[in-house]
Amino acid sequence: MDLPDVIEHCLSLPGAEETMPFGPDALVYKVGGKMFAITDPDTHPPRINLKCDPERALELRDEYPGIRPGWHMNKRHWNTVHLDEVPTALVKELVRHSYELVVSALPKKVRAELSSQ
Repeated sequence: MDLPDVIEHCLSLPGAEETMPFGPDALVYKVGGKMFAITDPDTHPPRINLKCDPERALELRDEYPGIRPGWHMNKRHWNTVHLDEVPTALVKELVRHSYELVVSALPKKVRAELSSQ
């Protein structure tokens, strides 16, 4: 899966927005003001950091060499996914998982607004 497709998938999720709070070298994807994905568009090969349930994060790292502890992130809660080494379906699933983890921690009112989109 290439980076433009992953970005498109991130932005297709309800309430998702692209921001650059760390400057143009980091594209940050947020929902409800909280980050669920971050990537550097100039990094080759392409990779993206995604939030992940800590137990599942360890399992994924054991199973897929292209999934590693989150680079410059809390390594317990974030994975770096190397897009050229992980199947497309899994990348999409992990983006959705990251998004849903963040949404589940948002206030009830914000979750209700997102579910109506």
